[in-house]
Amino acid sequence: MAEHFKLTIDGQTVVAEEGMTILDAALASNIYIPHLCNHPDLTPVGACRMCGVEVDGGRMVMSCMTPAKANIDVVTDSPDIEKSRKVTMKLMIMDHNMDCLACEAAEKCDLLRVASYLGIQPDQLENMRPLGRDLPLDTSNPFFQFDANKCILCGICVRTCEEIVGLSALGYINRGFKTVVGTFGNKGFVDSVCESCGECVVRCPVGALVPKKPGIATREVRTICAYCGVGCGMYVGVKGDQIVSVRGDRESPVNLGSLCVKGRYGFNYINHPDRLTSPLIKKDGEFVKASWDEALALIASKFKESKGNKFAALTSAKCTNEDNYLVQKFTRLVMETNTIDHCARL
Repeated sequence: MAEHFKLTIDGQTVVAEEGMTILDAALASNIYIPHLCNHPDLTPVGACRMCGVEVDGGRMVMSCMTPAKANIDVVTDSPDIEKSRKVTMKLMIMDHNMDCLACEAAEKCDLLRVASYLGIQPDQLENMRPLGRDLPLDTSNPFFQFDANKCILCGICVRTCEEIVGLSALGYINRGFKTVVGTFGNKGFVDSVCESCGECVVRCPVGALVPKKPGIATREVRTICAYCGVGCGMYVGVKGDQIVSVRGDRESPVNLGSLCVKGRYGFNYINHPDRLTSPLIKKDGEFVKASWDEALALIASKFKESKGNKFAALTSAKCTNEDNYLVQKFTRLVMETNTIDHCARL
């Protein structure tokens, strides 16, 4: 069991546990410290320089990378801290496409939230010179797009692909003012080793990585992904009678919120007009709608005529282990044959 201890943050006594950073301890106690590059799933790097705090009388440190310790005194806001944050934020804004009304991330943009918290006003930017970057939009991926003009180089996407996905499809290209995030050789996403899982997209704090077909749901339904037998938990976003979005269930012990490309983006078949909604039975050379009872009765009669070597079963990775077990048991005991295979072996 983790050891607990006390420290002081802005005059409040806070209880933290071993392994927490100062930022973790503050956020757990509802004390807000601005941050842009920190994410609970990833190793902290202190790249955005927003979460600076003063410890024990004035020493400034990055709270996301500094371990919380017993009896230390932390100040999250002071004239020096505010000055440092505002200068850093102004530089980010001048290097950022600020067409917020047209941005898919406008209502959940962390850059906008932190800028508002710091009270950044347009007249405070008049003495700043914008870099005027005009980098091409990468729309090569079928599910999301990347706009390097909105990227703040927080590195969340790079660390996500490395630490969570284990693919390292993204990295930093060039140095200094010319630094950008991109794939190997700065090719389009579609020409890289990217698997389109979207883990980087859901963690991007701004509008640099956004879905091509964003959907705002009116309600969410907790469910299990139907694509394979792993059983990843997810929340399906519904608007009217249409599914418009999917996000991983972070409380699911199976996937901890992560999803593959099929689970995250492969939901359009649910609303497809050609999707079958009832069984079809061929009569006189034509498929006609039938009830489930009628279809199952037909299947049962055909099975009775096909015992032994007339019958074979092919099980599916879309089924759970338990379902696949039942299929092989049914094949061997009821249908009296060992002719059974599984798609994973192929």
